[in-house]
Amino acid sequence: MHTRLRAGYSGTEEADEITPAIEHCRELGIAVSGPYSPDTVFLRCSKGEFDAVIALYHDQATIPVKSMSFNSGVNVTLGLPLIRTSVDHGTAFEIAGKGIAECSSMTAAIDLAAKLVSGS
Repeated sequence: MHTRLRAGYSGTEEADEITPAIEHCRELGIAVSGPYSPDTVFLRCSKGEFDAVIALYHDQATIPVKSMSFNSGVNVTLGLPLIRTSVDHGTAFEIAGKGIAECSSMTAAIDLAAKLVSGS
């Protein structure tokens, strides 16, 4: 059963919070659309239909991002008084100090933090 077919079946947050926020962004001139079902929106983004996806829940975002770009994914936390980026994979303590870690995600996280700080 698709919950959109039964209004209020799984809460009213979409109508009460999400849709008004999207409309407010549009009023500010921000090109934004949605909401979209999380089971397909990341694939659509990877094919160029969107520039970015904003997920409401951590696991909605990390599962597809890790599946599509494990070694280059970056986690960004918004709403903080500072820039916070992180690799999008685990700590891998079991390989620490062995010189075998893949560093692409760390490099991408540092690069993105630098871009966000500089405003570019």
